[in-house]
Amino acid sequence: MALPSAAQGTAANTVWLKVDTRDATLTVMKGDKAQKVFKDIAIGRYGTTDAKMEGDHRTPLGRFTIAWIPEKSQYHRFLGLSYPDIERAERALADGKISEAQWQAISRASASKRRPPQNTPLGGFIGIHGTGAGDLKIHRQYNWTNGCIALTNEQIDRLMNWVQVGTPVEIR
Repeated sequence: MALPSAAQGTAANTVWLKVDTRDATLTVMKGDKAQKVFKDIAIGRYGTTDAKMEGDHRTPLGRFTIAWIPEKSQYHRFLGLSYPDIERAERALADGKISEAQWQAISRASASKRRPPQNTPLGGFIGIHGTGAGDLKIHRQYNWTNGCIALTNEQIDRLMNWVQVGTPVEIR
């Protein structure tokens, strides 16, 4: 699924999120212009990957959209990403890591821009969230998530003003 990014000539009024895992920042972009930068984000405790698998505690790199926003979350707020995506599903099917039925379910969700299945060997429930009742000292010092992008509760509250279901997200 091709999503807007600055490098692809995004429309000037398109809001999207750029997550820079090396700089530990999440930037709200409007077209190719930064609107708001959130610093000191946390990612998966074992870093990033192009080939995420369930339980690896790594953050998937790539382009996604916000696929769902539940009303309640143990992490204060949660913005669920469209993970796993069709490209990963195709690679996993070819490598024998998921079944044909799992690939079809991910493919149908991708085609209809719905939330993909969250219970495949590729993992699921990847999103952007707050710290909930977690320790802010740990958040500021360590990458601690199971593969998500974490901000403080205050930061995610401010981010909510910019996002909705369908907002593109690029994790680099």
